[in-house]
Amino acid sequence: MRARRASVALWVAACAGLVHAAWSAYWAVGGRFLLDTVGAWAVELGRIDPLRSGIVLGAIAVVKAVAALLPVAIVRNRLPGIRWWRAVCWAGGAFLVVYGGLNVVVSSAVLVGVVRPADGYDASAMIGHALLWDPLFVVWGAALLVALAASRSAPRMRMAA
Repeated sequence: MRARRASVALWVAACAGLVHAAWSAYWAVGGRFLLDTVGAWAVELGRIDPLRSGIVLGAIAVVKAVAALLPVAIVRNRLPGIRWWRAVCWAGGAFLVVYGGLNVVVSSAVLVGVVRPADGYDASAMIGHALLWDPLFVVWGAALLVALAASRSAPRMRMAA
């Protein structure tokens, strides 16, 4: 049961990360659908300097894809130094949950009027962060943490002397 839970959570995490990576790759090659939900910076960069936009978003896509797939190799014991890599994944999963969760809370607070930025706000970006991209970060991170917890080896019993 524990191995199955680890496997399901691992693939949920990988899929969530690959969805993020795929959208970044799509935008890197010039796609514009939903780009405004990331923020005006991405739209402006694509308009002003498409080459730089492609490089930046392409690099983001690669980092996300590696971050999505690396835990699969780690949990399946395909890399040397597994303990170190697992620690990196624990930190990454926690970061995704906290980062995504905080952005969901802040974006939602802005959208419902609890927080009112003095200079206004980008409604499309706030909606994207509150309802799409950051909840997906939370799912990715939470599933990764569940996979890591469920896949850890049982503690070794010390023999009494």
